[in-house]
Amino acid sequence: MDMLNDPALATFRGEVRAFLDTRLPHELRDAAWRATSVFIDPAVTLPWQRILNARGWAAPDWPAEFGGPGWDEMQRYVFAAECARAGAPGLAPMGLKMVAPVIMHYGTPEQRAHYLPRILSGEDYWCQGFSEPGAGSDLAALQLRAVPDGDDYVLNGSKIWTTHAHFANRMFALVRTSNEGRPQAGISFLLLDMATPGITVEPIRTLAGNHEFNQVFFDDVRVPQANRLGGENEGWSVAKHLLTFERGGKYAPALIARLERLRAQQSADPLLRARLDREVVSLQALQALELKAMRGVGGSAALYASALKILGTEAAQRIDILACDIAGFAAWADADGQTPAELAVAVPRYLNDRAASIYAGSNEIQRDLIARLMLG
Repeated sequence: MDMLNDPALATFRGEVRAFLDTRLPHELRDAAWRATSVFIDPAVTLPWQRILNARGWAAPDWPAEFGGPGWDEMQRYVFAAECARAGAPGLAPMGLKMVAPVIMHYGTPEQRAHYLPRILSGEDYWCQGFSEPGAGSDLAALQLRAVPDGDDYVLNGSKIWTTHAHFANRMFALVRTSNEGRPQAGISFLLLDMATPGITVEPIRTLAGNHEFNQVFFDDVRVPQANRLGGENEGWSVAKHLLTFERGGKYAPALIARLERLRAQQSADPLLRARLDREVVSLQALQALELKAMRGVGGSAALYASALKILGTEAAQRIDILACDIAGFAAWADADGQTPAELAVAVPRYLNDRAASIYAGSNEIQRDLIARLMLG
């Protein structure tokens, strides 16, 4: 934890804080505080991404050769912590944090030159085509068919729980290109244009009443084989590489900032105060593990990704429950009728985050993966 107090980071932290103080619009910060999901609408995230991109900070994790700022791990962590403290909206991860790293790793020079600048600028907004009605955490069961026809694949089938597909102009998708051998051996990874004829997006409303998810149908959709990332039938390896970025990450900074806002609303109730204090300790432990993972100490990237996914999402759900309880206590105790933004969205956020321990591979699956990695 002393790494965060390194004097060498003080100047950098001050630079980031000054930028956020002057360049983060109040309306975007307020919209972020009212958001009920980690996936904030692009009407909020894209304006902020453009501001960051003009400064060269839209993709903190990217290498400098691809347009990133070239920061080290600690600078990236400090940047995430300062953004969370300031209430900056989190950028959509599907492009910047998920498909971009696999394009860098598996993409051809032409694919990198075409897609990466468009991801940075926000010109391309991506969705993830992995889950299907019969294939959720068990992605190897997917059945969206991609049949070669000349220079194209012809796709038929559907994807489900496709976050922000109604906003996206691009999708990265896993498709079935062979039924021979193990199920994982017949999957390919494609990059799709959502304007392609034959693609239909149908909304799915969440329990919180939001339109975040969709089902996407493919009816004789033609996709150039040149849009494949990696070799044919080698998409499982590409997907595993991507899921390391989806599951891992920096949960603690945003959760710590949220908990601090809740502590500012806490009542005199001693039980609520004790629960908040316990969560502070829990998040400090999560932060220590994230810092350890950044340094690659004591485990593989896949092991840390699964562990952090479990701990981060379950901490978020505990904080959701705390927020609902504080909101209920405040409504009972206060007579002025004013509800802070953090408490006004407590219940919708609680409902939305029920999925956090399921998406990106359920936490039960993550525990199984950890057992296999540890026990062999």
